[in-house]
Amino acid sequence: MIDLRLLRENPDAVRASQRLRGDDPALVDQVLELEARRRSGLTRFEELRAEQKGLGKQVAQAQGDEKQALLARGKELAEAVKAAQADADAAGAQLDEVAMRIANVVVDGVPGGGEDDYEVLRHVGTPRDLAAEYGPDFAVRDHLELGERLAAIDTERGAKVSGARFYFLTGVGARLELALLMAAMDKAVAAGFTPMITPTLVRPEVMRGTGFLGAHADEVYRLEADDLYLVGTSEVALAGYHADEILDLSGGPRRYAGWSACYRREAGSHGRDTRGIIRVHQFHKVEMFSWTTVEDSEAEHARLLAFEEEMLALAELPYRVIDVAAGDLGSSAARKFDCEAWLPSQQRWLELTSTSNCTTFQARRLGVRERTGGGTRAVATLNGTLATTRWIVALLENHQQKDGSVHVPAGLRPYLGGLEVLRPVGA
Repeated sequence: MIDLRLLRENPDAVRASQRLRGDDPALVDQVLELEARRRSGLTRFEELRAEQKGLGKQVAQAQGDEKQALLARGKELAEAVKAAQADADAAGAQLDEVAMRIANVVVDGVPGGGEDDYEVLRHVGTPRDLAAEYGPDFAVRDHLELGERLAAIDTERGAKVSGARFYFLTGVGARLELALLMAAMDKAVAAGFTPMITPTLVRPEVMRGTGFLGAHADEVYRLEADDLYLVGTSEVALAGYHADEILDLSGGPRRYAGWSACYRREAGSHGRDTRGIIRVHQFHKVEMFSWTTVEDSEAEHARLLAFEEEMLALAELPYRVIDVAAGDLGSSAARKFDCEAWLPSQQRWLELTSTSNCTTFQARRLGVRERTGGGTRAVATLNGTLATTRWIVALLENHQQKDGSVHVPAGLRPYLGGLEVLRPVGA
């Protein structure tokens, strides 16, 4: 939830953030009006309650007509107290509803605009020129062709069993996913993260608390019979892990690395990336999640990005880092950096990782605080991807060889029994 104190003290900053995101700045004024109405209702309620209590003493001492008049006034006050409380409660409920619709305030420096208005921060590595390596007649194979030759990916049977955008990873494909995820988990543990196997079904209040039931709620699978949601990232469960708790952050950030299956409906993506396993309904992921102080949140964001770049280096992938524009941020994120690997078959960049600084937005919704010398206050949350199933796409395409085999990066070989090359079945 938006920091209401910030909204009261600096409404222009929140309006400016709303405009950068392409959201409605008028929501800020609605919140201010509702809060004024709630405060007025509470003041009126307290005044009437005070009069009501004072009247009780007068009634006890009065007699005759005076007592009857006081009793009549007592009835009027009882109704007025009830009405004032109802008005304050209604304003409070409306205030919460409108405030929940205001996205997190973006960090200074985030580019404005939409999906195509990101800022490229740096390029790392050089995409291979496969035509120069193998001759002008060489036809670049995409990840699905390579995966099928390796007997690693089976989308036909995935569709037969579960429908479009489902797949089987078979043989070396399954081993490759496990290798990526194990390498990511080992890196996280070495960096001080606590490994976590997380639930993939969560309660509505947890899904709502992390900000996933807003404008993009249609992306989420819901099990109506049980009133539970399937997560699209272990970030959701990790955020809910400390709900309604007071954390001790005196020793530094609390860092978790969650391994889970993830589910996304991909609503609105009809016709996009329908071939292969780029955009699918189910995948696996290792996700970093940090709880830290507000003051350390930007430094922690840089740390998560550095960990992601170390994984990309281990996978020997050329990539670029972008600062995502405000209009393309999720409602919880105040800033997000994406790492995008080169995709030879499509001659474009493909997002492999994201890391977001959510400042206190999620913690306020979930009631997570830290104790300080002056009481308690909301903490900051951050998340970042270390590896997902999608990495297989970039690995196969960037490390393909002329004969259809695939070079295995040195950093992944220990997780694949020392394999240096993945060879087509029957070759």
